[in-house]
Amino acid sequence: MKSSKEFWDKSAQRYAKSQVRDEASYQKKLAITQGYFQPNWSVLEFGCGTGSTALVHAPHVKEILATDISDKMLEIAAQKARDAGVENVRFQQGTLESLALEAGSFDAVLGLNILHLLENPETAIARVHELLKPGGVFVSSTALVGELMVLWRLLIPAMQAMGLAPFVNRFSRQSLVTMLTNAGFSIDYEWQPGKSSVFLVARK
Repeated sequence: MKSSKEFWDKSAQRYAKSQVRDEASYQKKLAITQGYFQPNWSVLEFGCGTGSTALVHAPHVKEILATDISDKMLEIAAQKARDAGVENVRFQQGTLESLALEAGSFDAVLGLNILHLLENPETAIARVHELLKPGGVFVSSTALVGELMVLWRLLIPAMQAMGLAPFVNRFSRQSLVTMLTNAGFSIDYEWQPGKSSVFLVARK
């Protein structure tokens, strides 16, 4: 199986052309998230991909630091920002562990479609808690791979072996909630648009 960076660098162009699968659910998630935002907020998004969501949220906050492991993804994201004339989103390559981010420096952290792609989500969640200001919110949207149909669960290892799928973690909704509460979060909002995904807003 390819490294995560290698996989997403190679997938960047294809990913940039892909369409949102459930537009109604995506718009609802955007609206809920923006309901928490304040104009003076500093926001971190990790695993930002090609930056589409960060750019949508940009008018609602002071600034966004959008990070990703893939340089190729960020090249596309930066071009999107230039094309849209968005100046309050900064893109940076790296991970929660590798970037020198100051504790307590963000009002909100976004981890969208990323936690299930991490080998150590508990570590990431603990780092998010550290980076947030008191009362700050962590917004996550996560695929519950363990809830997928058996066929997909059987296909994933074969796809990984061929370099067609990245690493995926198979935790359940309850396991994710437990990881968040163990890190010191309280669940402020929870919504499951389908059995195999969950959208959560957790407050520090």
